Amino acid sequence: MASFGISKELERPPRRPFLIGVSGGTASGKSTVCEKIMELLGQNEIDQHQRKVVILSQDRFYRVLTPEQKVKALKGQYNFDHPDAFDNDLMKSTLKDIMEGKPVEVPKYDFVTHSRLPETMTVYPADVVLFEGILAFYNQDIRDMFHLKLFVDTDSDVRLSRRVLRDMSRGRDLEQILTQYTTFVKPAFEEFCLPTKKYVDVIIPRGVDNMVAINLIVQHIQDILSGDLCKWQRGAVNGNGKSQKRLISDQGDGSGVLIPGKRVLLEPSSRPH
Repeated sequence: MASFGISKELERPPRRPFLIGVSGGTASGKSTVCEKIMELLGQNEIDQHQRKVVILSQDRFYRVLTPEQKVKALKGQYNFDHPDAFDNDLMKSTLKDIMEGKPVEVPKYDFVTHSRLPETMTVYPADVVLFEGILAFYNQDIRDMFHLKLFVDTDSDVRLSRRVLRDMSRGRDLEQILTQYTTFVKPAFEEFCLPTKKYVDVIIPRGVDNMVAINLIVQHIQDILSGDLCKWQRGAVNGNGKSQKRLISDQGDGSGVLIPGKRVLLEPSSRPH
């Protein structure tokens, strides 16, 4: 006889989620795209224990800085956009646990003091996990874990203006922000982030302003949640026994279809760039 002390959550078999990576340059709108997807799916109103879709940010996996590195960071002289700034081992083990359907504890990071906080955030098992970050696809071991890879492609001037406003709200002065951008952020984007664009399955120009693209992604996730694309969970297999992806293609009129083995630019032909 089952014990009355065992919750339904513990009785439920582990869920192996569909993992979606979302990358793009600084302030390109990655988190905004993820939040809009959550909103359109109605997940924001659901208790976090019961959500079928969750968001996890790469920013939570910044390394713990040494005292010398923290002094540099407070002066805007530390490169947070370099691959070495992230704790890739922790990131990989966390994603591995998530893929095994386990609840995980992820760090919280204070961007004002550049410190990893002692408290953590619990990420509960879900059917779809959105993992966003500037270098989400840089490490191959981590990149290969994603079932679908998205790249939010936003104009560099727009990204810079957004970053200036964001960092000023964190108490940093304009000169320091611009110096950090030209010294670290822009070169790191061109060297480390932009080259990963070649690995992605779907490119989303203009980020959350591209609602045609967002709605196609949302429809795709709804299909996954309804079980119509359960092959993704097992890995669709073609005649050669190799994994075969199905991607969303924009038809130009706002409609979308799933097609095998094709990298897609989600840009409706009826709208200007």
